[in-house]
Amino acid sequence: MSQAQPQLHGVAGLKKHDIKVSGIVFMLYCLVAAGAFGIEEMIPEAGPGMTILLLCVFPFIWAYPISSLVAECSSVMPSEGGVYVWAKEAFGEFWGFQTGWWATVSTYITNGVYVALVSGYVSQLVPMSTLADQALKVGMIAIFTIVNLLGLKEVGSVSTVLSLLIVAAFLLVAIVGFCNWQTNPVEPFMPEDYTFIDGLGGGICICIWMYCGYECISNMAGEVKDPQVIPKGLKLAMPLVAITYVLPTLGGLCSLPEGTWESWSTKGGFSGEHVGYATILTQNLGAAWGYVFLVIAIISQCAIFNTYLASGSRGFFVLADDHLCPQFLVKVSKNRGVPYVGILSLAIVTWILSQSDFTTLVSMEVVFMLALYIILPISVIKLRKKLPVAERRKRNLYIMPGGNKALIFYCGFPIVTAIVALLINGTDYLATGLMALCSGPVAYIIFKKACGGLSVRDPENNPTNGFGIAKGDTVRIGAFAVFAGVLAFFGQFWLRWYEISWGEWSPSDYDVFRNCIPQVQMWLGICGAICIVGGAIVFFIGSKKDPCPPEKELDVEATLNKYLMEEKTESFFD
Repeated sequence: MSQAQPQLHGVAGLKKHDIKVSGIVFMLYCLVAAGAFGIEEMIPEAGPGMTILLLCVFPFIWAYPISSLVAECSSVMPSEGGVYVWAKEAFGEFWGFQTGWWATVSTYITNGVYVALVSGYVSQLVPMSTLADQALKVGMIAIFTIVNLLGLKEVGSVSTVLSLLIVAAFLLVAIVGFCNWQTNPVEPFMPEDYTFIDGLGGGICICIWMYCGYECISNMAGEVKDPQVIPKGLKLAMPLVAITYVLPTLGGLCSLPEGTWESWSTKGGFSGEHVGYATILTQNLGAAWGYVFLVIAIISQCAIFNTYLASGSRGFFVLADDHLCPQFLVKVSKNRGVPYVGILSLAIVTWILSQSDFTTLVSMEVVFMLALYIILPISVIKLRKKLPVAERRKRNLYIMPGGNKALIFYCGFPIVTAIVALLINGTDYLATGLMALCSGPVAYIIFKKACGGLSVRDPENNPTNGFGIAKGDTVRIGAFAVFAGVLAFFGQFWLRWYEISWGEWSPSDYDVFRNCIPQVQMWLGICGAICIVGGAIVFFIGSKKDPCPPEKELDVEATLNKYLMEEKTESFFD
């Protein structure tokens, strides 16, 4: 009688699923968009013309480069953990952990938003008591937790059904809107007395939010039988997202009377005070369509929550597999092969945060995401050097077209856009975000000393220093402090001009600090100077007493075999 196979945990214990390109496309659609909800806030802030311009331009300067970067890395390193693995392979354990920490914590922070939004939408349909509100939140979390516990294939099936409903609803908005064209959809281009910078500042941050999330699909790459479907799915999902943003927005603007652009809101169409995508249907097809679209709004938030529960639950799971988080997080269910501890922990945190005011938390999360979009392109550049294009072509892996010159475009635009967005977001976002970013090195030191990190499995190639962290980490921590300090110190001068001198700041413009913005800017300068000096000292001492070990020559063939399921993979173009 044969002996039962031992239960595997960590990445090795995950079940592989035969997910088609269409499944990847619709999971991506839910991760990135799940409809055009959110664009309503751009229109009065930036103006109709600027909104349409940004929606048309950002697919080329933001979404396309990022999806291409993710596609290339997903092709060569289709590993569970995605961006964390890529940054770790490019720059080592410390920066890999920072990337994994930013990506995972940001998901933990924002997942509660989607549950709270569903509660708000349902309350417009049916008045609810406090008990009913809690029951709804628990029920929603429970349903999609069960879906996730069943496996990634089930997550993809649910995403496909929900995505088709959402796309159909917004396609109907576009058709009805164009059939009832009565005004110029791009007039006025911006609100009266706005400069171009005003209009850009009013819309760029929302636009970035609307086009981010492509990297999240890579967190689950280790559960896909043929991971080369991920690059294919990325190339199809990006234009689908852009189309379902631009066409309904154009249709909505052109079908409503002049001047109504100032009344657009995410609540539009569900009450008489505001207008939105649902308004196009209620005015032309009847009031009942407002309720139909309210149901679509609920479905949209459920679709996002479902996929982010899948993506976010893999973050700490993969870190734990590398001994950078507590080991109970590596648990995998025996029958389904899913990281059930990660899924359940994220579900519990989501319920807790769904009770809270998200203002401060979301301001931290934005900076996490922007930092992620800065390190991703830099990692791609480094990996191009470590894993040459010629070796990738031998295996028919996807490579971004255009050579090294095009790489400047793919990497340059996301980095510049992320930095601009970071500064335009405002003082509250920069200050709370920098504080949140600094949690990364602190968490790394704690988990590295407590769990051992990569040195547990391979101490020879991952030596530690006298402090119990990786050799050279004092240099890396010093560099991190200098970078954060420079951003804070010089950012305060820009923010003082942008918001107070030129922008005519008033306390009502801010959610977090309100009356103390000038004082916060002063502390940004003081703390920034301290970080620059302290980081430089740590960097200097570390370079003498704890230098980074020299980078060993990489065995390209072995590295590719490590991440690819088979030596020969299907061509991206087959």
